[in-house]
Amino acid sequence: MRWRFVLALLCSLVTGASAAAAAAQSTAAWAPLMLLEHSIAPGTKQKFSYLGGRTFEGAFLDTAVFAARGSQPGPTLCLTALVHGDERNSFEIVRTAFAETDAQRLSGTLIALPAININGFRTGSRYMPDRRDLNRAFPGGTKGSNTAVVAGIVYQALTTYCDAVIDLHTGSFDRANLPQVRVDLSNPRATDLALRFGAAVVLGGTGPRGSLRREVMEAGIPAIIYEAGLPLRFEPEEIRAGVQGVRNVMIALGMLTDTATAPTPAARVFASSRWLRVPIGQGGVFYPDKELGTTVSAQDVIGHIDEPFSDQRFIIRADAPGTLIGMAVPQVVFSGYALIHVARNN
Repeated sequence: MRWRFVLALLCSLVTGASAAAAAAQSTAAWAPLMLLEHSIAPGTKQKFSYLGGRTFEGAFLDTAVFAARGSQPGPTLCLTALVHGDERNSFEIVRTAFAETDAQRLSGTLIALPAININGFRTGSRYMPDRRDLNRAFPGGTKGSNTAVVAGIVYQALTTYCDAVIDLHTGSFDRANLPQVRVDLSNPRATDLALRFGAAVVLGGTGPRGSLRREVMEAGIPAIIYEAGLPLRFEPEEIRAGVQGVRNVMIALGMLTDTATAPTPAARVFASSRWLRVPIGQGGVFYPDKELGTTVSAQDVIGHIDEPFSDQRFIIRADAPGTLIGMAVPQVVFSGYALIHVARNN
């Protein structure tokens, strides 16, 4: 659709038309969106399945598609959730954000894939049916594993339709994440969206090879990740923050005219992070001594591990100043297990 906006602008310059006339011309050219053989008219919303029907393959290839075509021209924002099937907060953020979007008041298009790993959503599994991590399989393709095929379908859709992407996640394996946005800080467009989201923390990094965010960014589309809460749960506070963050990004993109919440302050932007792990031979029952979001100094006590047979206690200390953005819940842990995620600028 971008060529239509360029054409409208050129016409207005050549003819000397007023700004109002140019806007009217652009609006007149705003056509229905054709998506998977569905026509979504301006000012309307639709929900449908990728495969278009109930099939044997449905549990492995199918996913829901939500699309809202605004009544006015604008960019296309895409939301993705449940890349990991056990990260349920992400689904509810996308579902709620879409439900609360009024297509009549929307400029542009909102496309949501709320349950990419649909089988994992049903079963509570983080991984795909072939036991692979979907978030290491992008851009995927038509030849390869089931995970690669699904990754290829999603990647093709995102790179075809989207002007920006928000990928939604939670912590993994009984670890909670402070509400945070992850972004490649070297990309100004993506960084602006990350700050506008308004999360408690913005964490820099390109992301691992094969992750949805990194591969979409390398295709030229600004993308951010929102991480919040624990897996296998629906947590209202983290969900509300995520929905508001999505709305903040839509406001920043000119898709909505509402008032946004304050952006993430510069002091809460971190260039890197590190996981503190269980030292060798110090397994047992872990208990945190600090809360998520706490700022710590080097050598601060942030947790402890009780050896259940000997009653020995192992102290976990911060190895550098930083902010606690991820943490394991109290549980049995063994050598090497990731306990506490510390964001920092060194």
